[in-house]
Amino acid sequence: MQVELKVPVLPESVTEGTLGDWHKKVGDLVAADENVVDLETDKVVLEIVSTSPGIIESIAFETGDTVKDGDILAMINTDIPTESAKPASSAEASTAASSKASPAVRKMLSENDLSADEVTASGKKGAILKEDVEKHIAAKTAKTPAAEPASSAVKAPPPAEGRNDRRVPMTRLRTIIAERLKQAQNTAAMLTTFNEVNLKPMMDARASYKEAFEKNHGVKLGMMSFFTRASVEALKRFPAVNASIDGSDIVYHDYFDIGIAVSSDRGLVVPILRDADQLGYADIEKEIRSMGERAQAGKLGIEELTGGTFSITNGGIFGSMLSTPILNPPQSAILGMHSIQQRPVVINGDIVARPMMYLALTYDHRIVDGKDAVQFLVAIKNALEDPTRMLLGV
Repeated sequence: MQVELKVPVLPESVTEGTLGDWHKKVGDLVAADENVVDLETDKVVLEIVSTSPGIIESIAFETGDTVKDGDILAMINTDIPTESAKPASSAEASTAASSKASPAVRKMLSENDLSADEVTASGKKGAILKEDVEKHIAAKTAKTPAAEPASSAVKAPPPAEGRNDRRVPMTRLRTIIAERLKQAQNTAAMLTTFNEVNLKPMMDARASYKEAFEKNHGVKLGMMSFFTRASVEALKRFPAVNASIDGSDIVYHDYFDIGIAVSSDRGLVVPILRDADQLGYADIEKEIRSMGERAQAGKLGIEELTGGTFSITNGGIFGSMLSTPILNPPQSAILGMHSIQQRPVVINGDIVARPMMYLALTYDHRIVDGKDAVQFLVAIKNALEDPTRMLLGV
C-alpha cells in the first residue's frame, strides 16, 4: 500500500513554504511519526512526519523548492518486508534520536560533529534542546587535555586569499521579513515619537520583591512584565493604537494580544501573548520565558506567531541606545525599548543620576493622531515611573 506524504494544511496567513532538509532518501526505512523533511515558512520551521511506517519510494520535490498545502512531497510504501522490521541499528537509533531535535539543534549537532544519541535529552517526549547540546559540548571540552584542542570545537576555515564574495540564498523567513517591512513603509504613514523614562522606581520595586516573587511563582521578576502591563493600560485609554486598518474600515480590537519580539537562530520572530490584560505579572513572565525558549529551540507553532494587536521590541538587550522600530502590519503601533544608562536628570531642583531609557513609539498616522501617540507614550512613562498606578488603575 502506498501512502502520500503531503504538505499539511497551512493557516490562512501562510500561503506557501520552502522545503528544507530531507532527512530520508529514496529506499530509506521510515517509522511512524518520524520526521522526513523540514518545511520553512515565513513564521516557523515545520517538521513533516510520516503517518505510518514504510519505505520512501519516491520524492517529488528537492530542498529549496517552493510548495503549497496539499502538495504531495513523497510516496511511502507501507508494505515493509519482515526483515526490515528488525530492531534498529545504532545508526538507525541515531537517526530516530535526531528526529526529536529541532532544525536549529540538528544544525548545531552537525557543526560540532555530534550524533543525537550522544546527547542527553531534557525536553518533552525526549526532545533534544539547544542547552542539552551546549552542556554536552562543555562537558566534553572539560575532559579534553589542555595541550590538545577540544574535538567538539568548530574549526574555522582558513582565510581565503584575495577578495572573495559569498552568495547565499535568503531564507524564507528573511525574504518575508523583507517583504513585510517594505510593505509597511509603502502603505503606512509611519511616524515615530520619543520620550524617556526614569526606571528607578520600577527597579527599586523589583529589588524589593524579586526574591519573594521568585519563591512564590517560580520565575524571576523581569522588566517585560512591567512594560507589557504598562502598554496594556495605555492601550485601554487610547484604543486607536490597538486598532488596525482593513480596506476603508478601522477595526477596533477589544482584546489585547501583545507581540513580544524574540531573537532566534533563524532571525527575529514575534510570538503573541494572548489576552495580556488578563495575565498577572507572574503569568506574563512565565509566558515570555517559555516563548523565548521555544523560539530558540524552533518549537513555536504558527498559531503562536499569528495575529497580535500591538508589539514590543527591545533593542536594548543588544546595546541599542535609540532607534525607530518599523510597524508589524496590520498593527498600527509598536513600542521600542532601548538600553538603560545612568544619566544626570533634574529632580526637585537637584541634579541626580538615574537609570534612564529612551522609548520610541512608531505609529500609523493614518489611524493614530500625533496627540494620541504622544499621550500614549506619556501614559507608559507615568506607569513605569510609578508602578503603583498599574495596581490601582489610575
